[in-house]
Amino acid sequence: MSDPGEVRVPDIGGEEGAEVVEILVAIGDEVEAEDGLITLESDKASMDIPSPLAGRVTAISLRAGDKVSAGDLVLTLEVRAESAEALESPEEPNESKSAISGEVPATSAGGGGEVPATSADRREAESSGASEIAPASSPKVGFERGDQHTEILVLGSGVGGYTAAFRAADLGKRVILVEKYPQLGGVCLNVGCIPSKALLHVSKVIAEAEGMAAQGITFGQPKIDIEKLRSFKTGVVDRLTKGLAGMGDKRGITVVQGTGRFVSSRMLKIETSEGSSTISFDYAIIAAGSRPVELRGIPYEDPKVIDSTGALELAGIPKRLLLIGGGIVGLEMAMVYGSLGSQITIVELLDGLIPGCDRDLVKPLERRLKKRFRAEIYTGTRATEFIVSESVIKVSFEGKKSPESAAFDRILVAVGRRPNSDQMDIEAAEVEISKDGFIEVDRQQRTNQPHIFAVGDIVGNPMLAHKASHQGKVAAEVAAGEKSSFDARVIPSVAYTDPEIAWVGLTETEAKADGTEYSTGSFPWMASGRSLGMGRTDGLTKLLFDPASKRLLGAGIVGPHAGDLIAECALAIEMGAEATDLALTIHPHPTLSETISMAAEAFEGTITDLYQPKKR
Repeated sequence: MSDPGEVRVPDIGGEEGAEVVEILVAIGDEVEAEDGLITLESDKASMDIPSPLAGRVTAISLRAGDKVSAGDLVLTLEVRAESAEALESPEEPNESKSAISGEVPATSAGGGGEVPATSADRREAESSGASEIAPASSPKVGFERGDQHTEILVLGSGVGGYTAAFRAADLGKRVILVEKYPQLGGVCLNVGCIPSKALLHVSKVIAEAEGMAAQGITFGQPKIDIEKLRSFKTGVVDRLTKGLAGMGDKRGITVVQGTGRFVSSRMLKIETSEGSSTISFDYAIIAAGSRPVELRGIPYEDPKVIDSTGALELAGIPKRLLLIGGGIVGLEMAMVYGSLGSQITIVELLDGLIPGCDRDLVKPLERRLKKRFRAEIYTGTRATEFIVSESVIKVSFEGKKSPESAAFDRILVAVGRRPNSDQMDIEAAEVEISKDGFIEVDRQQRTNQPHIFAVGDIVGNPMLAHKASHQGKVAAEVAAGEKSSFDARVIPSVAYTDPEIAWVGLTETEAKADGTEYSTGSFPWMASGRSLGMGRTDGLTKLLFDPASKRLLGAGIVGPHAGDLIAECALAIEMGAEATDLALTIHPHPTLSETISMAAEAFEGTITDLYQPKKR
């Protein structure tokens, strides 16, 4: 007969080698019958193993990461007298008695439901319409409760955060969403992706009107009402953020406005305008995002120096604007302010604009910036000194072709972003971060603390909203007991400039750097009927293939609507498509999308819309 104090893994439906993902108690903890002891994850779900009796934990036999099966020793209890008496009393049978010998199934996450213990029980449950395995249970012991308690706490309401919160609520979890700003949506919706794209649309319309002169239609000089333009941009943002708030309300999500900081791995302290309070949680999802990098020596205290957030406020149109940083954000703002009348100067420390993107894709954009806005572009150049006066800032430069100095009405600094991991006392939660400040996670978005997840900008590059949303879903699903992981082969990138630039998967720059073998198929848009009809012949579609398997490895597109077109290439890589698959897929004509199939035909040597000399 086994020792009543030995708690063993019960029958978990015939699963072998389930992984211990979390130990919910510590030696010395007092537990009650049915309190969770450990969390296991099998191929099908996560589940908690409950305590069969009340008592004090005297020894723990497992560690997180161990593989266990039915009958393995979990821990040892010093059983309370009353619990031991109930175990021995035939008049008052204890339902948990047989769990000591591994006969009672684990309880489910949602609070009280039982998981079928055997394969036969599972089949019966399935045939009756019952869930095969209930969501992962929430730990019930081992930590202090806050002023509020929730099953899942989400810190940050950006794209990753609100997606995680909504998905968790849809899976039946109680969710508290903490956001420091009055509106949901984070950087992307409020001061990033959405307002910038609204302004870029305006820039595009102005450009198209100017371009019609070549077709014999001339419009007058645009009259810009900056207040109406700002109102349009704000209206777009307000509509989306109010929609988010409404969807959160319908899902029963509690939104707390305030700044959150960890006080332990199970509790967050919230500072609000009305004071402070605490929220304890079973699981947490950190989606606290990033902020602009600040460079030494730049006079940020002067209002003439702005970052991307300040640029989107449209506080007047400067006559001379200096952009420090030639990445996507800086170039998008160059398009906006150049269209509104600013003289643009761009300074980039590295040797080319949009580092990481192939040069042949960037060149059409660089040419257009210089032609349309008479933009001055200096790569391999740094700003070395700033002299501030009342009306301008005089900047000195160091670079091969740069001027010694120049004066500007405003300076926009856009040299990248850094994670906000240093703004939430994360060390109190004992969550590991990298030397660059990113929170380290696995494919299920778990940190080193199995009940704490992280998503979006704060876990590393690329810092893109569409990456964050997918990670948010994964984190919510895993926390709710679903089997889920972030396994995207590729993540597309887009510069919403004019022309747009989009790429996904392997780039030629990367292939040459690491010695990867590849072959290309390209289609110049000057041979596209649709592109010619738009008066835009500066585009290019380029595909990279594995020479042996013919599978698509990467793609790059420059031209109008490149951001929309790149999705087909991303799907092709995810599906393992070959050149023939793309070439034989009938695309509508005349469209820009057919440049993808034609690039594949160019690779195969079957294209008829271009003349390619036969290879000897």
